[in-house]
Order: sequence, then structure tokens, then C-alpha cells
Amino acid sequence: MIADNITNKITGIILAGGKSIHMQGKNKGLVQINGKPLISYVIQRLHPQAENLIINSNSNISEYKKFGLPVVQDAIPDHPGPLAGIAACMAQAKTEFVLCVPCDAPVLPADLGERLYQSITENHTELAYVHDGIRPQPLFAMIQRDLMTSINDYLGTAQHKVDNWYHQHQYSECDFSDETENFLNINTEQDLQKAAVQYKIQ
Repeated sequence: MIADNITNKITGIILAGGKSIHMQGKNKGLVQINGKPLISYVIQRLHPQAENLIINSNSNISEYKKFGLPVVQDAIPDHPGPLAGIAACMAQAKTEFVLCVPCDAPVLPADLGERLYQSITENHTELAYVHDGIRPQPLFAMIQRDLMTSINDYLGTAQHKVDNWYHQHQYSECDFSDETENFLNINTEQDLQKAAVQYKIQ
């Protein structure tokens, strides 16, 4: 768990605004594993790491509101990607940093925020994102909230690629090769079944 003096600088953003193409159109955050929606596991893991949480979703709004958190839709139409969701949630956040995670990561690290914050402060960067030892994981990121204008300007040029925007700024990759398995993403029904067995998610 992050120390309180760090936690109160952070708003957690759970990204559930995608089209869920691989889940046959089902909103991934609401797909159940062992009888509970995926997003409930994400909330449980993320809540100790941030002062407040915000859900970004463009569908199933009433279902997401049942979790007792603010639900924010993209300000840009046609689901342009996760940066639009991050920007929309940043507009609601009041803290110095936002901590972004996808809604399909039920075993995300308990020290995610702490280590990303440390990466930013030690490397004097504006944002940090995860490298899990195999590949970059750009949707697990901590970003200074005052970069919101930059995101909106970037989106205004019809560009949407997360990595390209990150690399316009001072950034650091945070090494999570010791927790590779915690960046499990669930994209298919097969992934769901595997996760339920392999990770004994309860």
C-alpha cells in the first residue's frame, strides 16, 4: 500500500471505454470471473493506491455506476482510444497525478502506484509507464494531470496513439519484470477461463 502522503496526490482511472472486440462486444469490465465482474477486482486492487477512483466508459453507464464511483464518458465521439478516456477523466480529477489502468487487469500489482511515482520522481519525468520485462504496458501509467491540455491538443490533430503522445514528453519506463504475471490482460473467453484457474481469482 502506498503511504498516505503519496496516495492523496493520485486519482485512479479505470479504462473501460473500449469496444471489446475480442469479447464478442461484451463490455470487458462487466464480464464475470468466478461470479464477480472483472472491474470489481481492479477496483479492489487500485483503491488502496489512489485518493479517488474514476471509471471511463462509453456504454453500460448505469451498470458501472453501481460500483459507487464517478463514470466519465469520452468527450470525443467514436471511441478514439484510451487517450480520450484519460483526458476526460483528467478533467474530473483534482490531484497532481492520475494512475491509469485497464479494466481487464484483475491481478494488477499492489505496488503499481508507488513504483510509478518513484520512477517519476527519481527520473524527473512527467509520466511513467510499465515495462513488464517482456513488452511495454502503456495503459499502466502515471501521468501529471497538468498534461491534460497536451493530450487534448494531440487528440485535436486526429492522432490517438498512446505511445506517440507519451514520447513527446519526458517519460520513464518502470521495470516490473519481477511482476510480469500481474499484467495479465483478459481479451477472450479463453483468457477468462485460464485466469480463473491459473490465478485462483476469488
